[in-house]
Amino acid sequence: MVAGILYFFLSAGGRREAALTHTLRPDDPQVLQVGARIYAQNCVACHGTKGEGQPNWRDRGSDGLLPAPPHDPSGHTWHHPDAQLFAITKHGLAKLIDQPDYRTAMPVYDGVLSDDEIVAVLSWIKAQWPLEVQQRHDEINAQYRKSLPR
Repeated sequence: MVAGILYFFLSAGGRREAALTHTLRPDDPQVLQVGARIYAQNCVACHGTKGEGQPNWRDRGSDGLLPAPPHDPSGHTWHHPDAQLFAITKHGLAKLIDQPDYRTAMPVYDGVLSDDEIVAVLSWIKAQWPLEVQQRHDEINAQYRKSLPR
């Protein structure tokens, strides 16, 4: 998985465009309204009403899958730039890390949610974080954008 994440950060094809196109908007009330609705319909069952995730989310279950991680500040969601969060949500982790046999309980939302809806739900998640965590996430995004080839 680490190799795939490194690949994501180092590959050039379309990354700059995606990083700019799929920027989260946690300060946009209209986007957050849509995001809250989508989160309630598609995410709350696994990630919890407050983004708390499932118990023991770092330990594989008897089915070999990892439980849903928290999206609150205790989790790792905010450690990833917007473009990566978007790619995982839209295409799935297996595609992102280029390991088609990687199994996860996380659904792929390509064809289920539009790009704008994915941005909205991720924006809503970010808006739930304390301001300090949002600012740290903004720094991660800035570093990521600087790393992209021009």
